[in-house]
Amino acid sequence: MKPERWPNLVTLFFAQAKRFGDRPFLWAKREGTYQPLTWIETANQVSALARGLRAIGVEPGDRIVLCAENRPEWLIADIAIMAAGAVTVPAYTTNTEADHQHILENSGARGVIVSTERLAQRLLPAVIRSAEARFVITLESIPLQQRINGELLDWAAVMAEGERADDDVAKAAERFTAEDLACLIYTSGTGGAPKGVMLHHGALLHNCAGAEDALAPLGLAGEVYLSYLPLSHAYEHTAGQFFPIAIGAEIYYAEGVETLTADMLAARPTIMAAVPRLYEALHHRITLGVRRASPLKRRLFHRALDLGRARYQNPESLGLGDRLTDRLLDRVVRQKVRAVFGGRLKALVSGGAALNVEIGLFFQALGLPVLQGYGQTEAGPVISVNRPGRAKIHTVGPPLKNVEVRLADDGEILVRGGLVMRGYWENPEATRQVIRDGWLHTGDIGRFDGDGHLIITDRKKDIIVISGGDNISPVRVEGILTLEREIAQAMVYGDRRPHLVALLVPDADWMKAWAAKAGKAADPAALAEDAEFRRALAAVVDRVNAKLSAIEKVRRFAVAPEPFGIDNNQLTPTLKIRRHSIRDRYGEALDALYR
Repeated sequence: MKPERWPNLVTLFFAQAKRFGDRPFLWAKREGTYQPLTWIETANQVSALARGLRAIGVEPGDRIVLCAENRPEWLIADIAIMAAGAVTVPAYTTNTEADHQHILENSGARGVIVSTERLAQRLLPAVIRSAEARFVITLESIPLQQRINGELLDWAAVMAEGERADDDVAKAAERFTAEDLACLIYTSGTGGAPKGVMLHHGALLHNCAGAEDALAPLGLAGEVYLSYLPLSHAYEHTAGQFFPIAIGAEIYYAEGVETLTADMLAARPTIMAAVPRLYEALHHRITLGVRRASPLKRRLFHRALDLGRARYQNPESLGLGDRLTDRLLDRVVRQKVRAVFGGRLKALVSGGAALNVEIGLFFQALGLPVLQGYGQTEAGPVISVNRPGRAKIHTVGPPLKNVEVRLADDGEILVRGGLVMRGYWENPEATRQVIRDGWLHTGDIGRFDGDGHLIITDRKKDIIVISGGDNISPVRVEGILTLEREIAQAMVYGDRRPHLVALLVPDADWMKAWAAKAGKAADPAALAEDAEFRRALAAVVDRVNAKLSAIEKVRRFAVAPEPFGIDNNQLTPTLKIRRHSIRDRYGEALDALYR
């Protein structure tokens, strides 16, 4: 069923619910085991909540903030808000009180839906100061310390109010068009205050149609999707919610990153979307397990890797003996690795940031095809993706169907098509800066290869220009640094400076092992200043520098006393580093490296 056939996201959902009826749709853990909601049960709850929202005064065009973990209620609330004619404003569960304040004030949200007391503790103080918010709907009973503006309402009570009405929500939704505003998604703010991206129904439908066309070689029948990235991010909102709806897939909600391995075994997904940081973490976990295995198992694993790489890069180089060995190792080695992911993955889709080629090749060699894509919130968000059977790991694939991509004179990637946002909420100047003559100026630099695959070379604003005038890609250098098992995270620095320096976060396991061997306490802050530990880390940096060109070499480094994280505002919710925030925190230490 092609999603472009439908005028809006709500009618797409109700059409699929009617089609699939009593089939399982949404899976969430209850009392430790996954339990399903059927398509028709979900549709009934969407209808009830939409009627309930209208009953408490929600009007067309109202903005409603939605703050919840990935769970069935997130999807139900999102579609119900749209079905009521309102606009969903997703908010990250990791937002600070100040983040919530900005979103509430900037969007002029008339109401809030929040799941738990823990999340409400940071959201309600912002609601109290909001001049526009009229109500808060909570999934859990939440005791109030202060009076809020408007009403504090119970989710179940609003649903019950909606169940007493009998108007046809699905029929009424047919009046919405593809040009109507569906959601207002605030960018994660890697470079400053988040802006509200206005995405219309057509942008997401365009993305779904393009993704369905791109992944058609997989078969797309009876798919199971595991959702773990935050649904408040455009990537998961489209790829993990509306695309599964468009292809009639089941959606399992992971409890969290820490339970992801167990959730994959339970859900046995056929498709997953993930960010490079997850692949890096899984790569580290797998290679650590291999180092602890017996010598025979290590040899078999590395032989499987070597043959898998050769099969991807130059299949003609494999002789008959190699091909027979490769088939044997597929059963002995790769099948066990695939079992960790549930055993039936058709594809891992990577997006949100650049994937290190070596990491992608590692998974490809182990029989886990990674399809790297590219996009940004302002484009709904997917612009391009590799195709099954024709993937090039070092590229982000060809553009989606009906997407125009061209390169400006300076290499900037420009995008045009129905996926492009309507603009930034109440910020016409910022909109004019990025959308000119119908073309979205992405701020990314790239080129096309001979087969029409797009290659991202850097981010315009992130390019480091050292004082000698040379342009350097920090992402490339950081990716090579973090390939080393001793380095978990890195940020390089050096704009308008004579050379590069770096801020490094050592791998926690390696640091503990080193401290134990040296007879020292595994205290990150203390080890950051320990001369012997720094010499050990310097040897790792020397190893990396041997792989880099003269201008890319890291001349000196500082050690961060704690990891870059979401809680300390040094990672976005999709695990990209916030350069401005890290520079604010460690700028003096980095500047001192040049003295």
